[in-house]
Amino acid sequence: MSQRDLAAVLRAARPAAPPELRERVRLIVAAAPAAPRRRLTWRRAALVLVPVAATLAAAVVLTRGGTEQHWTATPPPALQRSAGEGAVAAEHALAPARTGAAVPAPSPTRPQRYAASLELRERSAAAISAATKRAIRIAASLAGYPLRLTVHAVGSPGSADLVFRVPRVHVQDAVRRLSALGTVVSEDVSVEDLQPQLNATNDLIARLQRQLAALRAQTQTTLVQRQVAALTARIERLQRSEATTLRAAHFATVELQLTTGSPPPPPVRHAHGPLHGLGIAFHWLWVGAVYVLALGAPLAAIGLAFWLAVRALRRRREDALLSRP
Repeated sequence: MSQRDLAAVLRAARPAAPPELRERVRLIVAAAPAAPRRRLTWRRAALVLVPVAATLAAAVVLTRGGTEQHWTATPPPALQRSAGEGAVAAEHALAPARTGAAVPAPSPTRPQRYAASLELRERSAAAISAATKRAIRIAASLAGYPLRLTVHAVGSPGSADLVFRVPRVHVQDAVRRLSALGTVVSEDVSVEDLQPQLNATNDLIARLQRQLAALRAQTQTTLVQRQVAALTARIERLQRSEATTLRAAHFATVELQLTTGSPPPPPVRHAHGPLHGLGIAFHWLWVGAVYVLALGAPLAAIGLAFWLAVRALRRRREDALLSRP
């Protein structure tokens, strides 16, 4: 007898349970109390969430380390104005020394394009009008002249935009004296060396003059005369441009802006109360709870679906076992 025939004989000879035994098993299963279902209650959730919340709160309190204090940035002394006239006079007395140190001296031998810009704050529109008149007198005393004057000194706020041209050798004195007319808000200086530009122009003029001399040595035909005239006109334009650059380098441009802007507020200290740490702890607790829900909800759903599938499969196997004859 082969193994296959032996397996068939064993399956055919499998003993069957008598009907009385099957009926007794059904009665036992029916009489047995149903197993209680495990449900997620608020008490069980609290047993998990309360330790997590306490841990997060303790971590927040320890990391924050006490009551916080925030300070706003303190503006530089040049932007602060005291209420008394003595403080204003002291600021005006310190302005010349501060400005003189910030303004570089012009070169006495090299041509430069020198520009300086000042922004001053005045007490009122009337002070702007008086400062404008004094600025014009200062520029005239240094052999300078006003290039543009725009003054609005009626009502509040007032403003003035003044542009002066002063000899470059007097620009430091001009900036020092003009900065004493108010509280210095900002200073800007721009210096450009013009010597390379003038050297290049001189080299070009010399080269064109050599070409012009060679053309004049040739037979003066109509074409040669046109070339001579064109070269002559070009050389004259370059010489005029060079002279204009030298005249512009002799003077420096000084821009003066006067305003009546309100002084910046004093630094404000933000002190928090004793419950500030508790509020921060609750804030981070809420953030932690959101992260836990966002990350744990998908995992909890997958676990619940797997548990329900296993339970349904187990019940199906039990029902199939009990329903066999």
